[in-house]
Amino acid sequence: MTRFLLPAAFAAAFALPAAACDGLEITDPYARASSIMAQSGAAFMELVNRGDAECRLIGARSDVARRVELHTHVEDDQGVMRMLEVEGGFTIPAGGAHSLERGGDHVMFMGLTRPLAQGDELALVLVFDGADDMEIIVPVDLERMPAHGHGQSHDHGHSHGHGHSRN
Repeated sequence: MTRFLLPAAFAAAFALPAAACDGLEITDPYARASSIMAQSGAAFMELVNRGDAECRLIGARSDVARRVELHTHVEDDQGVMRMLEVEGGFTIPAGGAHSLERGGDHVMFMGLTRPLAQGDELALVLVFDGADDMEIIVPVDLERMPAHGHGQSHDHGHSHGHGHSRN
C-alpha cells in the first residue's frame, strides 16, 4: 500500500500551484482616470512582502485597457516630470514594501476599453518573476486625493513623454 501512496503524494506535490510571492499582500488598491472621457488611467496600491525572499512585480494585465504597463515618474533635466515604462519591474524586498502611488511608481492603463467610473471595479492581474500571477479586484476611486506628504499628483489624461527605463 505504501508503494501507491508515495507516487500519488509525489504527483500531488507537483500539481499544487506555486505561491504568488509567499507572504505578499496587496493593500489599499484603487484605480482612477483624470476624467470619464480619458484614454488612460492608473492603479495604485501598497505591495507588502511579509515573506523571507524578495519578490519582483514584472508586469500586469487587465481587460480595461489595450496596454497595461508598469510606470514611474522621473524629473528630466529641465525639471519636467515624465512618465516612463519600467521594463525591469518593481522589487518588493523581503520583509518590506513597495508603494505604487500617484506621482511615483504605478500600473498604467493605456487605451481604455471602457470608462473608469466612480465606484466601478476592475480585475487586474499582477505578474511576478518566478511566481504565479495574482488577480486582484481594484475599486475605481476618482475622488481620492494623494496621501499627505507623498509626491506630486499628475493628471493621467494629459500627454506625457513615454520612454523606457531599465530599473
